[in-house]
Amino acid sequence: MRYKNHTINPIDEFLFEIEAAGDMRVPARIYSSESIMHGLINEGEPLQQAINVACLPGIKKYALAMPDIHWGYGFPIGGVAATDWQGGVISPGGVGYDINCGVRLARTGLTHDEIAPQIKKMVEGLFRAIPTGVGSSNAIRKLSRQEFKKAVGKGASWVIDQGFGSVSDLDYIEENGCMRMADPSVLSERSIDRGRDQMGTLGSGNHFLEIDVVDTIYHQEAANVFGLSENQIVILIHTGSRGFGYQVCDDSLKMMGKAAKKYNLILPDRQLASAPIQSSEGQNYLSSMACAANFAWSNRQVIMALAKNVFKKVLSISDKSLDFQLVYDVSHNIAKKEEHKLNGQSQALCVHRKGATRAFGPHHESIPQKYESIGQPVLIPGDMGRYSFVTLGTQKAKDETFGSTCHGAGRVMSRRKAKKAAQGRNLMREMADKGIVIQARGKGTVAEEMPDAYKDVAEVVNVMHGSGITPKVARLRPIGVIKG
Repeated sequence: MRYKNHTINPIDEFLFEIEAAGDMRVPARIYSSESIMHGLINEGEPLQQAINVACLPGIKKYALAMPDIHWGYGFPIGGVAATDWQGGVISPGGVGYDINCGVRLARTGLTHDEIAPQIKKMVEGLFRAIPTGVGSSNAIRKLSRQEFKKAVGKGASWVIDQGFGSVSDLDYIEENGCMRMADPSVLSERSIDRGRDQMGTLGSGNHFLEIDVVDTIYHQEAANVFGLSENQIVILIHTGSRGFGYQVCDDSLKMMGKAAKKYNLILPDRQLASAPIQSSEGQNYLSSMACAANFAWSNRQVIMALAKNVFKKVLSISDKSLDFQLVYDVSHNIAKKEEHKLNGQSQALCVHRKGATRAFGPHHESIPQKYESIGQPVLIPGDMGRYSFVTLGTQKAKDETFGSTCHGAGRVMSRRKAKKAAQGRNLMREMADKGIVIQARGKGTVAEEMPDAYKDVAEVVNVMHGSGITPKVARLRPIGVIKG
C-alpha cells in the first residue's frame, strides 16, 4: 500500500506501519482493519496528520493512530504520541480543545425489566436536571472565582466535599480525579468566567448521558470484577471541560505559536504549535491543561450525582435499592507524564492522547486495587442508536501503545453532511422504533449525531480486541439518551 510517497507495510492483520521518510523522526503506526485502512488512504488527511506528528521534536518509538482516527486540529483524533519529558515538546494539538473530554460508567442494582415502564419519565427527569446544549449552565450554581480556582486546583475531591458523591469515588477516576500540577494562577480571567457557571453541564455536540442495558458479556471474569452482568442498568456519561477547556486551549495556542518561533522548532503544520516541555511556555500549558482536566473530572462527578438523584426520585427507591456505584472514569483528550520502557529501560515521557484512552493492564500502580488482578476498565462509547463497549487494559497495550487504545466510533460524516443526509427523516421515530427514548435541545443536534454519521464502533473495537490491545468485556445498549 502507498499514501503519496509513503510506503505502508502491514505488520499483522490489525496493524500497519508508514515507514519514516523525509522529516519523520519515527514511523507512524495505525491500528486498523484492511477496509478501514483503504478508507483512510482515500481520505488522506488523517494519515497526513499522523505523518506530521511523527516529525515532532523528541517523539519516541512511533506516532500512533487508533482505528477511530479522523481529522482533528493538529493531531488526528485517535492519535497518540509520546515525547521525551526532558528533551521533547508538548503540543496542545495533541490534546485538543475539549481538554479531558472523557467517559464515566456507573452501574446500578437494577435490571431492564424493573425500570422499562419508567424510561420516558427518567429521560425527562435527567433532561430537566442536567443542562445540555451550547452555553448550557447553572446545573448547580455559579461558583465564585475563588471557589472555581479551588475546584480546578483540587479536582473531583472539591465537588465531593460539596456533597456530590462519595470520597470512595476517587479510587475509580483516572488520576484519582486530579492532576497535581494544576495551577489556577496561570489561567486567564476569560477562561475562569467561561467556566464558573458550567459545572454539572453536558454541553453540545457528541456529548451525552445514556441509560444503557448490559446486553452481552464477552469476558466473564473481568465483568465480575467490574460488577457488570447481563440485563443490568448502567449510566454512561460523555462530556469534558466545556467552554473553560476550550478557552484554555485557545489561550495556549496563541502562546505556543510564539514559542515555536522562539525555540526555532521546525514543524510541518502550524496547528502542531509546540514548546519544549521544560520551557516556561511548556510548563504553563501543562499547568493550565491540568486545571481544565480537573474541571472535567469534577463536571462528570456532579453530573453523576445529579443523575443518581433523578433515579431515586423517579423510581422512589432508596440508596440501598438503587445500589449506584461508579465503575470507572477515563480521559480521552489529555497529556500526562508517565513512565514507559524504551529498549528495556524505564523513561519519563509526555504521553499525548487525543481521542484515545489510557489502557493500563494488571498490577499497574495507577489503577484501583479492586481491578489490580484484571486490568483497567476501558470505556468506548458508540453512537446513540447502536451500542457502546467496556474493554480491558492489558500489558500488551503498555508495551506497544504507551498504554493506549481507541476512544469511540469516529466520525465518517461532518455535522453539515449529517444534517443534509437527515432531511426528510424522522430520527426520533427511528430511535423510538429501536426502543430508545431521546431528548435533546433540538432536532439539529439529533441529526448531527445520527448513527449514520459514525463508523460502527463494533468494527473499531474489534480491531483493538483482535490485536490483543484491549479485549472486549461487555456491550452496552442505549435505551434512554439526553443530548445537547
